[in-house]
Order: sequence, then structure tokens, then C-alpha cells
Amino acid sequence: FTVYGPMGRPDMAPMIFADAMLRGKPINVFNYGEMSRDFTYIDDVIDAIYKCCLKIPYPNIHFHNQKPEPSTSFAPHRIFNVGSNNPTKLLDFIKVLESSLGISAIKKMKPMQPGDVQATFADINKLKNWINFSPKTSLKSGVLKFALWYKEYFNSPYYQGK
Repeated sequence: FTVYGPMGRPDMAPMIFADAMLRGKPINVFNYGEMSRDFTYIDDVIDAIYKCCLKIPYPNIHFHNQKPEPSTSFAPHRIFNVGSNNPTKLLDFIKVLESSLGISAIKKMKPMQPGDVQATFADINKLKNWINFSPKTSLKSGVLKFALWYKEYFNSPYYQGK
């Protein structure tokens, strides 16, 4: 689920949008903005992984090969969705990023890309039951932290990429 924050992946919307907006270039808004993503701040993902590392998984003694539950097995492991559990409309995300960067985006509305999905959503109920996980970072707070980092990092004399 769309993980964002400092040192984020350069191919993800937060980095692509911030770069274009600060350079005065348009951003591509696919499906004419009718999309939503479960934006998750990196610190919340790290918290979930850390807490999972502290809890020893156990085998599912009721696991059945003919009717498997994919998140468990006869082996001692668990698979969880990690996300904010709160899908956000793409246009709302862009508004928060605009506010955090102090600049308006030039939006280039485009149709849906082949292979993309209209919405993502992390069902974190199993994770919540396993480690009492609940994301702590609001979208507004996380995007502001990302925007402040982005401006500082890319204005740094140590950055040689621009």
C-alpha cells in the first residue's frame, strides 16, 4: 500500500508529484483523479514490522492444504497487510501536498493507465489483532514531514542528482 516518507521510492506519486510541482511542471492525474490509495507513512510501517519481530509466530494447527488460509500455514509464520486502513482520494492527497509544499499543482487529467487499479485499501484487522497495531501518522502530518524533508534534501549541497 502506497508507502511514503523521507527517502521514498522515486517512482511513487509523492516523489513524482513533489518533484514536478517544485519545478513548475504538470503532474499526471490518472483516471481524472477518480482514484484512492491507502497512503501509509513509513514510520508506521517500521513500527508494525518492529512489533511483529518481537512476537514469535506459531503454526496454524487447523491449517488444511485443500482449503488454505494464505496468511498462515502449518509453518510458524504470518503474513499481514500493513497500511493506514484509510484510503484517501488522489485529489485530496494532492491538496494536502500542495498545502505542505506551499505551491499549487498543475494537474494534467488523464484516463486510467492500463493495469492500474482505481482503489487500494489495507485491511489491517489481522495485524491489529496480532500486535495491536494502529497507524499513528495522519495524512496531513505525514505529508508535511515528507514535504519538509524533500525540500531540505534536494536543496542540500550533498545532493548531486539535480
